[in-house]
Amino acid sequence: MQAGLAERASVDFVLTLRRRWADTLYPALGRQYREQLAAVGTMDEQDVRELPAYPWFSWLERGAQKMLWRAVMDALATPPATPSAAAAEAAVDVDPALQLPAWYTDWDIHVQPGGIWSSERAAAVYEQGAKLVMLGENDDYAFHRVFVETALPARDWRRIVDLGCGFGKSAWPLKARFPDAEVVGIDLAAPCLRLAARRASERGLEIRWRQACVTATGLDAGSADLVTSTMLIHEMPVAALEALFVECRRILAPGGTLRFLDFQPTGDFLRDMAMREHGARNNEPYMPGMMAADLPAMAEAAGLCHARWVAFDERGAGRLQALEWPERSEWHFPWAVLEAECPA
Repeated sequence: MQAGLAERASVDFVLTLRRRWADTLYPALGRQYREQLAAVGTMDEQDVRELPAYPWFSWLERGAQKMLWRAVMDALATPPATPSAAAAEAAVDVDPALQLPAWYTDWDIHVQPGGIWSSERAAAVYEQGAKLVMLGENDDYAFHRVFVETALPARDWRRIVDLGCGFGKSAWPLKARFPDAEVVGIDLAAPCLRLAARRASERGLEIRWRQACVTATGLDAGSADLVTSTMLIHEMPVAALEALFVECRRILAPGGTLRFLDFQPTGDFLRDMAMREHGARNNEPYMPGMMAADLPAMAEAAGLCHARWVAFDERGAGRLQALEWPERSEWHFPWAVLEAECPA
């Protein structure tokens, strides 16, 4: 990021605005909802939309997201090319003939202009914006480390495949935690993979990067002991999810493990409604369909077993024992881990 005062102030403003949206505006909306519910006995989505705080909550979610990307784009400096960066990027397995699926390119996911796949600069913007989306609480990628440390069994993995790895933030902790395992990061966005390779090289991590669709990885059957993803499946349509589980079953070795970190409904009407509408406000149109689908059944239909969701607390506890979340007043994503196994 550039050190200019105006650019830094703009980023700080957006970050503070998003924090107040989460820790002040959403609790206010929650109080209004509970008070009205107590008064009338039942409420539907239209009733919620008529609460005084809801238009502000709704508008600020999308408005602040747009402001975020503009602030990052204005503040981001283009990094100089270096021999070490070129060497790292050369190791990325890019498929020049790969046709990106329409469900991936038709939307500017997260409202990032042009999407994350369109250019090297887009990948760098995504890297910085991903920190702000987490309200500045994932600057050192502790969130991903908590997932690796609490949701993944401690075994001597032979090969770990990280699906939808983006610029690498989900793959680096895998290699750091399991240094003897071969870690393979798969993503559709070649610019993100090149950035991932540079960042891994800077960290001294040897990771294999491959451009492919997660529904057709090109990896050998039975070649993976562990397949992971973080924040991937809510960005895929249901038909693609069905193909994803079939591919996971194909590449997993007998006795292999699948762990996906994503979102699930909580049973709290207000929070679940806000999550469904978050999909529209944040240009993530497949999120409602994913959250409504029976993914454990889908995994079982693909030949996996013992499929289930458990809750995840990103504040440090990580994987919980059941699909039940701690009480929290502020806005937060309902993180959950989808677990499944490949029959031995």
